[in-house]
Amino acid sequence: MNHISYYLLFVFSLYFLGFCVARKDDQITSLNKLMESRRSENPPRVQPWTEEDTSDLSPLSIVPQQGSKEEDMIDKLPGQPQVDFDHYSGYVTIDSKVGKALFYYFAESPHNSSTKPLVLWLNGGPGCSSFGYGAMEELGPFRVNSDGKTLYRNDYAWNNVANVLFLESPAGVGFSYSNTSYATGDKQTAKDSYTFLINWLQRFPEYKTRDFYITGESYAGHYVPQLASLILSENKKTNGTVINLRGIAIGNAVIDDNATDEGMYDYYWTHALNSDETNAGINEYCGYGSGNFSATCFHYQSQSGSEYGEIDIYNIYAPFCDGSIQKPATGSVSLSFLSNTGNYNVLLFEDMMC
Repeated sequence: MNHISYYLLFVFSLYFLGFCVARKDDQITSLNKLMESRRSENPPRVQPWTEEDTSDLSPLSIVPQQGSKEEDMIDKLPGQPQVDFDHYSGYVTIDSKVGKALFYYFAESPHNSSTKPLVLWLNGGPGCSSFGYGAMEELGPFRVNSDGKTLYRNDYAWNNVANVLFLESPAGVGFSYSNTSYATGDKQTAKDSYTFLINWLQRFPEYKTRDFYITGESYAGHYVPQLASLILSENKKTNGTVINLRGIAIGNAVIDDNATDEGMYDYYWTHALNSDETNAGINEYCGYGSGNFSATCFHYQSQSGSEYGEIDIYNIYAPFCDGSIQKPATGSVSLSFLSNTGNYNVLLFEDMMC
């Protein structure tokens, strides 16, 4: 990609990032909309993930990748400080017939990148950008200054200890696109992400045998384990590329609606964001065990949202965004690769929102 293309992508990413924050159209808002839609008279159809879903993968779209890595290297983003690592971004076509392509941003580690693991990051929503949120607000190498034009280094970026790949998924999220209309869901998202990885590894062949971890937050509680399940299944096929999956990690994960709701409202109450009255009402009228929810339950849940107000529920101790000068965070970030009981490791992370 040329310098003008990168400049336009970066400017648009800052615009959409600011627009989404201003509208509070963040991961928790998207997630709440999804959960509220499931309480409606005509809820969306839920497709359970089954063993069969890992065995009916449609034919992969393998696109020749020779030379693409060099074209994807970023010389310098607008307003970027000097860096001591290589980073890349671009598109990987996953279905040439319908013109579907996924956008990625990849930041290699400045320290011994050739021996560090490869970590895939997926934001949730569903529908939230892994570049806009994950890379620019959470664990990426840069943060955006309050002028909206320049960047500063994130001292606690994950690429300090790993090579981090941010994927915009599914198509239609962030800069990923499809030239034709299509329906998607968890199953298609997993298959598209797997197809992306196979093609991306053709573009970056030095990572084909590298230890690989899948990480994410929020609705990635669906994306991460489903993609991992598909990878393990496809690895059994001797005629395909074997992805060296070593572990997964999900933060504040959405596993199912009842577990998410129950844990979320308990969190609000134990952190003094909800009153005792509201908490008692939710516990009395919301049947998390049975799945039966009354109008009174929904009333107390709505009251909960009114009580915690306009704060970043993903980072409740963060200062309110008032346009003041952004300063590098104080705190710590820790990533540990720990042995587990089997042949896999678990990637643990803390202080994700520095």
